[in-house]
Amino acid sequence: MKKKKLISLFMAAGMALSLAACGSSSSSEAAASAPASEASAAVSAAGSEAASGDFAGTITLGVIGPMTGTLAVYGTHISNGVELAVEQINADGGVSIGGEAYALATETKDDQGDSTECLNAMNALISDGIGLVVGSATSGCTSAITSVANSEGVVLITPSGTADALTTEMDYVFRTCFKDSFQGQLAAKYAADNGYTKVGIVYCSADTYSAGLRDAFSASCAELGVNVVAEESVATMTDVDYTNQFNKMVSAGAELVFIPFYYDVTGPYLVPQARQAGFSGVLLGCDGVDNTETTIPDGADLSVYNDFYFINHYAEDLAATDVSSCFVSSFKDKYGESPNNFDALGYDAVLVYKKAMEAAGSYAAADVQAALADTSVVYEIASGKFSFDETGTPIKSGVLMGYSYNEGDAAVTKSSIQTLEVE
Repeated sequence: MKKKKLISLFMAAGMALSLAACGSSSSSEAAASAPASEASAAVSAAGSEAASGDFAGTITLGVIGPMTGTLAVYGTHISNGVELAVEQINADGGVSIGGEAYALATETKDDQGDSTECLNAMNALISDGIGLVVGSATSGCTSAITSVANSEGVVLITPSGTADALTTEMDYVFRTCFKDSFQGQLAAKYAADNGYTKVGIVYCSADTYSAGLRDAFSASCAELGVNVVAEESVATMTDVDYTNQFNKMVSAGAELVFIPFYYDVTGPYLVPQARQAGFSGVLLGCDGVDNTETTIPDGADLSVYNDFYFINHYAEDLAATDVSSCFVSSFKDKYGESPNNFDALGYDAVLVYKKAMEAAGSYAAADVQAALADTSVVYEIASGKFSFDETGTPIKSGVLMGYSYNEGDAAVTKSSIQTLEVE
């Protein structure tokens, strides 16, 4: 037993060194002013379990996401990124405010991918005195809590809520992802740049995310001279039959079909049914289809996933900063797998909070909001570098990723293809 305990201690020490090596040097830059209004952030005094060592206290970040349910992959990966960033920051000396070092901790709430549960989670965090929140994963859930964040003066950073209307000028809501109109522009530009003149759209008319992406893609196609030859919708994001929609895509002669859905339907239903209907062209999704590989049924014909692409926020091999490299190596050490874009965006939200708190010299929500509203600040994070625009949305590039299958392989391959930008 003693030998095992020593091995565990050495492993823990090694992990701490690894985390500290990737920490931000900004923790040594002591902010001048003292923390403002402790009522606006959940902060515990020194001596708590999380605030051991030389920490003056612990700042608790709220985290909201779908930890269970059909979209649990999103919440799990965001949480993984958040927890890695928290461990790294604490190992590197914490958050420096007013000459004191503060540890970070998290309080996580499961919204199950449901708007009502998301609102309940937000209210519970506010009741616990938490003024800085990461969440939620989807646009629908995030839209249920933005008004509460603004009315209660709670800072909210969504890692992956992409609907344009989530952030407005000078409010308390920010994000580390780009917005839907930008994704739609990138998708339309990809179609135009690659010579597709006849495209189709299959989307969900009742969903904020899907309908918003449809609007942006359609508008950008019109500007770029790409002809939308067919458009079909479904009633819910959980529809399981897309046969009629793709029969119409084939009849219209679409060469590319834009499919703004989530991974839980693209893997088992939408992609296979598109191919069964005779559509052999390009299927182009957005960030929501990432993780499709986790929902492909056993025994499926994997060749149907060829020519299936999607716009994304992050690719391991295309994000070329020191922070990105450290993030990837530390993530693999901690979780034993490569990170995806949700891991990176959750991680980025914590780094953004740290920089804002240190710039403000405070963990008070109002002060952190003011620091985040400074559009001149450049954040170097896992997904690259960005500054916020006047609405709290990053100005950044995107990436094109895709799935492919070679005969004899045991699974499909997901790979990055190129960086995408709008001129």
